[in-house]
Amino acid sequence: MFEQAFKNIDNTLRNDAGVSNELDYVEQTSWMLFLKYLDDLDDEKAKEASLGGKKFTPLFAEEYHWDVWAVPKKPNGDIDHQAMMTGDDLKDFVDHKLFPYLKKFKASTEDSDTLEYKIGEIFHEIRNKVQSGYNLREVFNVIDELRFQSVEEKHELSELYEGKIKNMGNAGRNGGEYYTPRPLIRKIIEVVDPKIGNTIYDGAVGSAGFLVEAFDYLKESKNLTTKDWDTLQHRTFFAKEKKSLPYVIGTMNMILHGIEAPNIVHTNTLTENIMDVQEKDRFDIILANPPFGGNERKEVQQNFPIKTGETASLFLQHFMKRLKAGGRAGIVIKNTFLSNTDNASISLRKELLESCNLHTILDLPGGVFSGAGVKTVVLFFEKGEPTRNIWYYQLNLDRNLGKGNPLSEADLAEFATLQKEKTDSDNSWSVSMKDVDGATFDLSVKNPNRSDEVVLREPGEILEEMRGLDDDTKSIFAKIQKLV
Repeated sequence: MFEQAFKNIDNTLRNDAGVSNELDYVEQTSWMLFLKYLDDLDDEKAKEASLGGKKFTPLFAEEYHWDVWAVPKKPNGDIDHQAMMTGDDLKDFVDHKLFPYLKKFKASTEDSDTLEYKIGEIFHEIRNKVQSGYNLREVFNVIDELRFQSVEEKHELSELYEGKIKNMGNAGRNGGEYYTPRPLIRKIIEVVDPKIGNTIYDGAVGSAGFLVEAFDYLKESKNLTTKDWDTLQHRTFFAKEKKSLPYVIGTMNMILHGIEAPNIVHTNTLTENIMDVQEKDRFDIILANPPFGGNERKEVQQNFPIKTGETASLFLQHFMKRLKAGGRAGIVIKNTFLSNTDNASISLRKELLESCNLHTILDLPGGVFSGAGVKTVVLFFEKGEPTRNIWYYQLNLDRNLGKGNPLSEADLAEFATLQKEKTDSDNSWSVSMKDVDGATFDLSVKNPNRSDEVVLREPGEILEEMRGLDDDTKSIFAKIQKLV
């Protein structure tokens, strides 16, 4: 049901002049699905209140109920075709009445941990891009057929929504930065092993993949009590996101997975001065794949003791500061962080090794992130004790990864098994801090078990060879000039 509905929606949106790419499809589908979801949620809560003899106040005023404006219904539940808006009438209602009404929800409550606040914030961040009111009518008719009330329905919808996010990640442009492959996220969570009662944070939340997978992991970890469920809903997941589109998608993704009022703050994480972080601001668990390759302004860099323009390095400082003593982290970062020779990178590696136990480095092949050829590693660390030994695992696959050949759970099975005991193998080994250069803190991945491993030379060695080649060239030119 949901799968065919999503295809029909995409086909309609492709024919609209205002919707141009996969990112737009996801964004526009999101706000429409969200309103239908809220209508079903209201119905569910109204029935619960009626059974309990309690008073119920609907989320929306009467004229903004889905069954009044989107697909009007008669008292018997049949569609009221005479009351149904379409064309310019429908588009004008959506643009000039519906969206302004929904935006006001943010101002109506000061409590950001409420569904009302999230509704207002989401509709502050997006706009209707569908230019044809007839296309809007087609999409609303399709969405009206969907039901989000049973556990099975919500699960199916959340899975398909994840699929749309994945397609967005494969679509090129900026899509890839919002999507981290779910098999990788699940293994990271398995290693970090959060518990109910832990606070979990992602300061670059994107589509909220880490948080929804952590939610599923914790739901399956034990038989939940009412208190456990309340803890998961209100006191477990915290996040920040700078960009509007991933903020909307991440919020919607968490809601569809069952977190009613996601605690995602729409802000630039890096504008926070980390020297102002207090104990109450820290978290037990941090899971993140911060953006890499960005270059932050000077005023942003002033918020960090180690000055650098590299976005990922600033995020790593933020995460280290935000982690509680004894807290655990799994962070994806570009593999050049391990060996960069600039002062900031050296200082950051030194800080990480001295303030945290960097116990595991997972080296990933290129192609893990579709559309991005960069190589990445995952850093697993615990705050409070210095690093003494680092266990490395190099993921060596017999195929090239890419859009049509993504990373799978099976690819990471050996890593998950060996990591528990930090076992050595052809793909894994340990390095003592005694063997790490105390001047550069170089943590490069150098597999001692692979004869085909390309070991990068030190910069000084390369420069020395270049000087030697220059001398040889000068000598040859001198001989030629004598002959002439």
